[in-house]
Amino acid sequence: MQGIWSNWAWPLATAILGFIFMGLVFRQWLQRRKPHQAAWTVGLVFYAVAALMEWWSEYNGAWNPAVYRVYIVLAASLVGFLGLGSLYLVARRRLWGHFYLAFNVVCLVVFFVGALTATLATNKLVPGITVGGQGLGASLSFPRVMSFAFNIPGSIFLIGGALLTIWRFARKREFAYRVWANVLIVLGALLIAFVGSRARMGDTAGLYPAEMVASALMLAGFLLAGTLQKGREAVRRTRPAAPRTE
Repeated sequence: MQGIWSNWAWPLATAILGFIFMGLVFRQWLQRRKPHQAAWTVGLVFYAVAALMEWWSEYNGAWNPAVYRVYIVLAASLVGFLGLGSLYLVARRRLWGHFYLAFNVVCLVVFFVGALTATLATNKLVPGITVGGQGLGASLSFPRVMSFAFNIPGSIFLIGGALLTIWRFARKREFAYRVWANVLIVLGALLIAFVGSRARMGDTAGLYPAEMVASALMLAGFLLAGTLQKGREAVRRTRPAAPRTE
């Protein structure tokens, strides 16, 4: 059964969905140049590249230690940058996003230096086994403990931002599509957080399929959300026309 859950087809599908998602968000950034789109683009690049590394390693039947060192940092830090995008989107002042961006960058540098210099538990880098962060050692050891700096606040901002959007639009019938879009995003984010937590505790069964399903849910939510213009046009259509004056 473990071979089914760690089959290379799952991360390959995740990588394809991730690059599509990233391309759509990057195109939005090119058109509007909003900071939340830039942050989401970075997070989705990390997501897609990490999935590509999973696919390559499982397909070849070997985890290269150098690839793993980079992979584990990208896989752990992507939630921080997705959460950063949500913070930029919902915060009234960009300064909060700037502070969190600086925090993420500092943690990313520390994590990279630690992962590149750490002694790996090579017995965990076994083909056909989803290793999670176990290759870096015990859960609270450095640098593996750095994943908490991304996962906890990143998940709070990502899920919290989607829930705040749901609350804002829940009573506006014309924006119901935004509510359902964010429901899908919340489900995807919760799934990633759940399987990520299990992986930290050593239970990695189903990690690859869950990553693929989560990416599909969030992509579907993004496509459904579209833009606010769709809701504004619906509002205008439902308002009675103003009386004409001579």
